[in-house]
Amino acid sequence: MASRTSGAAETEAKFASALPAVEPPINRRPAASQDIDKDNGQNKEKLPVEDAVEVDVDLEDENDPEISQIPAEVRRVVSLHDDTTLPTLTFRYFLLSVIFVIPGAFLSSMNYFRTTYAPYSVFFVQIASNYVGLWLARVLPRRQIRIPLINRSFSLNPGPWSVKEHVLVTITAASGATGNLATTPIALSDLYFNRTIHPAAAIFFMWAIDATGYAFAAIARQVLLYEPAYPWFQALCQTALFETQSKQNKNPTPAARKQIRVFWGVLLGVTLWQFLPEYAFPMLNSMAFLCWVAPHNPIANFIGSGLGGMGFLNLTFDWANISNYNAGVPLFLSPWWSQVVLFCSFVLSCWVLLPAAKWGGLGGYPYCLMTNRACTADGSRYPVTDLVTPQNTFNQTAYEENGPLHLGVQYLWSIFFDYASYFSAYSWIAFFGASQIKEAYHKFRARRNNPGQGINHQWYVQQYTDRLNVLMRSYQEVPLWWYLVLFAVSFVITMTIVGLDILYIPWWTYLVALGTGAAVVVPLGWLYAISNFQLPIGTFNELLYGTMVQNLSTNRSPIGASIYGAIAGDAWYRAQYMLQDQKIGHYMHVPQRAVFFSQVFGITMGVPINYAAMSWIIDSKRDYLTGVIEDAAHIWTGQSLTSSLTLGVQYVLIGPTRLFQQEQFKPLPYAFLVGAACPALIYLLHRLFPRAKFHLWNTTIFFSGGSIFYGNVSTGYFSRFIGGFVVMYWAYRYRYALWAKYNFILAAAFDAGFNLNMLLVFLIFGSAKVIGMPNWWGNDAASVEKCYALDD
Repeated sequence: MASRTSGAAETEAKFASALPAVEPPINRRPAASQDIDKDNGQNKEKLPVEDAVEVDVDLEDENDPEISQIPAEVRRVVSLHDDTTLPTLTFRYFLLSVIFVIPGAFLSSMNYFRTTYAPYSVFFVQIASNYVGLWLARVLPRRQIRIPLINRSFSLNPGPWSVKEHVLVTITAASGATGNLATTPIALSDLYFNRTIHPAAAIFFMWAIDATGYAFAAIARQVLLYEPAYPWFQALCQTALFETQSKQNKNPTPAARKQIRVFWGVLLGVTLWQFLPEYAFPMLNSMAFLCWVAPHNPIANFIGSGLGGMGFLNLTFDWANISNYNAGVPLFLSPWWSQVVLFCSFVLSCWVLLPAAKWGGLGGYPYCLMTNRACTADGSRYPVTDLVTPQNTFNQTAYEENGPLHLGVQYLWSIFFDYASYFSAYSWIAFFGASQIKEAYHKFRARRNNPGQGINHQWYVQQYTDRLNVLMRSYQEVPLWWYLVLFAVSFVITMTIVGLDILYIPWWTYLVALGTGAAVVVPLGWLYAISNFQLPIGTFNELLYGTMVQNLSTNRSPIGASIYGAIAGDAWYRAQYMLQDQKIGHYMHVPQRAVFFSQVFGITMGVPINYAAMSWIIDSKRDYLTGVIEDAAHIWTGQSLTSSLTLGVQYVLIGPTRLFQQEQFKPLPYAFLVGAACPALIYLLHRLFPRAKFHLWNTTIFFSGGSIFYGNVSTGYFSRFIGGFVVMYWAYRYRYALWAKYNFILAAAFDAGFNLNMLLVFLIFGSAKVIGMPNWWGNDAASVEKCYALDD
C-alpha cells in the first residue's frame, strides 16, 4: 500500500507522544491507558543526537510500499536491516537467564505480600544484562563443549555479544522474573485454613496457568502481532533502548560512559538510602506534618496521617511508596496527563470521600473505615473461616450467629469503581475505537483472501508485505501445533489437579474459566496494542464464579474464587505478555522459535522460585500477614491476600444474590451502568468541544484509580504527583534532551536499588534470626508518624 488509511494514521498520531513514556515494570501490574493527545507530540522529534537511534530510511519517504506501511514512530526506532548470522540461544544466554530470573522471581513473589513495592525492573535486566554480556564475551574461553548424549557441541563464547542474545535474555526475565497469580489461593489455603497444598501440585498449577495464557496468545497473534498498524508502544519503548544499546556497544561514546556511571551511582545511592525508611528510620515512610503540629488531635491526625488517615499534604521519602505500582502507573514512565487523572481519582477517594464517610455518615456504616477485612455489625473482625465447614460448604449456623458481613465504606466504593472500570473499558472501545476495529477487521479479511506467495506454513505471515514482516521470512515461524501442545499439557495438569480435589473448584468451572479467558484475548489485546491499557479483570471474574457456585451444596470454599480468577485472569494477562514480548522479537528480528522457547523457558525456571519465595515469606511473616501482630510500618500487611479472602467470602459463601440484597451492597450493581454511560458522556463532550481535550479524561483510568484500595496507606500519592510534575511535565517539555538521555536509566536504577535493598534487609535482618530496629525518635513505638490520637 502506498499510504496508510486515515483511521490508522489518526491512531498513530494520537499515540505517538507516548513512545518515550510507557515502558512497563516487569511484574506488569495493569497500567493506565495511553490514549495520548495527538496535539502533545511537539517533542517527539527531539531525540538528542548522541543518543538517537540510527534510522534506516527517510521518515518522509512514502514511495517504497514495504516501508510506507510501517508507522512513522516505528521507523524512528526500529532498524529495517537484519543480520541473520547473529547468535541467539548461546551458553551466555542460558547463564544470564539464570542469573537474572532467579532473583527476579524471588523478589516479585516477595513484593506480592508487601503493601507497597517497586517491581523488579525490566530496565534493570535490559541494562545490566548488556554489561554482563559484554564482559562475558571478553573473559569466557572460546572452547567447544561436546554433549555426549546427543552428539552435539556448543561454544562457551561464540564471539561478540549479540543484540539478539540480549533481547532473548530480557524476554526470558520478563517471563520468569515475575510473580504468579496462583500465589493468592495457595497462600490463603495455608495462612487462613491451615491446609498446605502439596508443593508439587502447587508448582505444577502455577506453571500450568502461565502456560495456558501463553498458548492463548495464538488466538490473537495473527491479527495483532504482524499488523504494522498496531505499534505495541511498550514493546516499542524497549526496542528503542535495545537499538540504542546496540549502537553504543559498537561505538561507545562519552555520553554512553556517563550514562553507565549515572546508572550504577544512583543504584548504589538508592540501595543505601532505603535502609533508612525500610529499617532504621521508618518515619521517612510517612511525613505527616499535621501530626507534628497537633500530635494528640484526632482530627488533625486523621487528616494528615498517611498510615491510617487521609494523607493530606503527606510526603514520603520511601521509594516503595512513591513508585507504588499498586497505585497505577510508574512515575518515570507515565505521561503527565495520565498521572493527573490518577491523582484526581486519589483526591476523590481519600480527600473527599474519606472525610465524608468518617464525619458525614457516607455509607451508613461507621466502623472499619479503611480496612479490607470483613467486619461484623459492631465493627469487630468477622470470623470468615468459621463460615466454611470441613466439607467446604457454607456454615449457615455460623453465619446466623455472627450476622451479615459488613465491609468498610472505602473498600465498598473501591469495588464499585472496579466494576465501573470494567464496563467503562468496553464502552470506551465502542465509542473511541469502533472505527479502528472495523478497519482492522476488513484489512485482515482482505489479506486473508489474498495470502500472497511463499512458504505454505507461513501464509499468515506472507499476507503482510511491510519490510519488518519481509525480514522475518528468513526465520521459521512457530507452528500452531506448538501452542496446541502447550495448551494440552497445561490442560491435563490442571484437570488432574482439579479432579484429585486438590484445588477448591468444580471441574466444569475450569472449562468456563478457559472460555471467558479466551473470549477477551482479542478485544483487550487490541486495546492494549494501541493504547497500552491493560484492563484488570480479577474482581469481575470472581463475581462470575460466585454467581455460578452460589447454589451448590459443595465446593463453597472462598479460595475457589481466587483459583478461578487465577485461571481466567492469567489466560488474558499471560497472553498479552507473550504477544508484547513477541512484538519485541519482531522489531529486533529475533527468530520466532527462539522467542517462543525463551518465554516457556522463563516460566519453567521462575515458577519454582516463586513457590520457594512464597513459602519463605509465609513461614517468616505469618503473624504479620494474618494480623496477629500489627506491622507498625504497614509494610507486611498482606493487603492483596486479605482482599482476596474477603471477596471469596462475599461471592462464594454468601453469594451475589444474597449479598446484593443486603442494604450496604445494593448500590454496587449500579456501577455497571455508570461505567457504561460515562464514556458516552465524554465522547459527546469530545465531539461538541474537540479542542477541549475531553478525550484525555479516560474514565477507565479514573475508575481504575478509584478502585485501588489504599489499604490504610495513603502516603506516597502526593509525593508521586510532585515528582511526576517535575519529571513528566517540566523535564519532558522543557528539558527533553536531558530527559531522553537519563529518564530510562534513572527508572531502572531507582527500582533496582530498591529491590537490592529489600533483598539485603530480608537476608541480613529477617532470614536466619529476626533482628528488630531499636525504638528511637525516628522509630517511635507508639506511632512512627507522631499521630498519637489516630483511630479508625
